[in-house]
Amino acid sequence: MIPSPLAIVALVVALILLFSVWKGGKGRTLRHIPAIQRLQRSIELSVEDGSRLQVNLGHGGLLGPQGAAALAGLTLLQQLAEIAADSDLPPVATSGEGTLMLLAQDTLRSTYQRLGIREQFNFGLAQTTGVTPFSYAAGTLPSVLDRAALSTAMVGSFGAEAGLIADAAQRTEGFSLGGSNDLSAQAVLFAAAHEPLLGEELYATGAYTKAGAAHEASLRTQDVLRWAVIILLILTAISPLLEGG
Repeated sequence: MIPSPLAIVALVVALILLFSVWKGGKGRTLRHIPAIQRLQRSIELSVEDGSRLQVNLGHGGLLGPQGAAALAGLTLLQQLAEIAADSDLPPVATSGEGTLMLLAQDTLRSTYQRLGIREQFNFGLAQTTGVTPFSYAAGTLPSVLDRAALSTAMVGSFGAEAGLIADAAQRTEGFSLGGSNDLSAQAVLFAAAHEPLLGEELYATGAYTKAGAAHEASLRTQDVLRWAVIILLILTAISPLLEGG
C-alpha cells in the first residue's frame, strides 16, 4: 500500500517537530561536510582582513521547485550578515529574480535592525543583476572579480552559467563554494568551485551555520526519510522472493 501525499506530509511535519524538541543526546553531532567547514573558516578570515563576502542566490523564484534552494541561499545570507554586517565591507547578495531580490533586501534589513546597526543598511547590498540565467551571471561577474570580494558563495538555483561565476572567483584567487538543485550546475561546480555542495548538502547550510533548531530538525528528518526509502526499496526487491518461497 502506497501512503497518501497527505500522510507523507504529516509524517515529515511530525518528525521535524519531534527533532526540534528532542536533541538526541549531547553527543549527537552533524556529519562532516568539508565544504561548509571551509566556508566558516573563510568567513572568519574575511572578517579579520576586511574583505567582502558575496552570496549569489541564483535565478530561481519561490513559487516553483527552485523555492527550497532559494530559501537555503537566503538562510546562508542571513547567517553571514549576522557575523559580518558590521565589518568594513559588509556582505552583498545578487539574484536573477525580482522577488528574490526583495527578500534578500528584507533579510539584510531585518538582520541589521536586530544587530542595532540599521543605519548602516542600504538597499544596494542586494541587487538583481539579470533576469535570464546568462545575463544574471554576466551581471554578477564584475562584483565577483572585484578584489575586495575574496569569498563567493553560490547557493540557490543555477544552471550551467554557474561555471562563469565560479571561473571568475578562481581568477581572484579567493574561496568559492557552490551548490544548486540542478544536476548540470552541480557537475559544473564540482569541477569549477573550490568546494561544491552535492545533493541535499545544499539544504544543510542552515543547520551547519547555526540558523536554528528547525534547520537541524529538518536535516535529521532527511536522514530518517532516506533510511525509510532505502528499507522500502529493499523490501520491495525481496518481497517476490519471499512470496515465491
